[in-house]
Amino acid sequence: MDARPIGVFDSGLGGLTVVKELEALLPGEDIVYFGDTGRVPYGTRSFETIERYARQDMSFLLEMDVKLMIAACGTVSSVAPHVGNDIDIPFIGVVEPAARKAVEATQNGRVGVIGTTATIQSGAFDSAIHSLASGVSVFQQDCPMFVHLVENGWCTADDPIARLAAERYLGGLKDQEVDTLILGCTHFPILRQVIAQVMGPDVTLINTGAEAARRAATLLKESGQCAPADKNRGRCRFFVSDAVGGFNRTASMFLGRDIREQVSRVDIINHPILPSCSSAKGE
Repeated sequence: MDARPIGVFDSGLGGLTVVKELEALLPGEDIVYFGDTGRVPYGTRSFETIERYARQDMSFLLEMDVKLMIAACGTVSSVAPHVGNDIDIPFIGVVEPAARKAVEATQNGRVGVIGTTATIQSGAFDSAIHSLASGVSVFQQDCPMFVHLVENGWCTADDPIARLAAERYLGGLKDQEVDTLILGCTHFPILRQVIAQVMGPDVTLINTGAEAARRAATLLKESGQCAPADKNRGRCRFFVSDAVGGFNRTASMFLGRDIREQVSRVDIINHPILPSCSSAKGE
């Protein structure tokens, strides 16, 4: 057994989709979450900048003595998955677990992927899907405005701005008759109801955050690293790199509880960057 917390990081609020699933699957685990709200979105940055940001986020979480780290960010998982090779604890991204789930789910062999611009440009989901099933057709669409909608709390099913953006972005994928859609940014499941309304009931939506959390739960159970069951655990601490107010409101709404007392601000910009090393392991 291992009483250390699980570390989760994202560019902002999106990684809370991982936290929510972890809390359901592993209620006794402590979680440390870092959302880089001061530099969101990552998806419009250069690949070099994304990697630098990820290395700072990871360095901060390592100081929290985490036992496993989840890159709850589709952009980092797509553009810089190799950063997981530079830490000596298990590292999980969102691409491979979601790709595997999509291949299992599709009935007509036509899978859609939506993500940030950097994620789509990387081709990571396309490569992961074709490595599992070469005959599946993949159709991709970047949806950069979705991140801003979530970060600003415009994500309810009846929000007209969210609905308009979804119709604009998803029309082409509907025309391609995809029966499975990967929500390739962990922000996007927060818009799940709107996306589902536009895509229709016959399209299966793949929650990347949830799939990464399930992979983490399986890994911890198989390795015997779950927290002791006899302790009053299950605490979650949240850290952000900008003002906590907006994060508190949207995160509390999404998680279904008031988290104000659990949120702190950290200066990530001046934080050390995780160096590259060849002796570590990753997933």
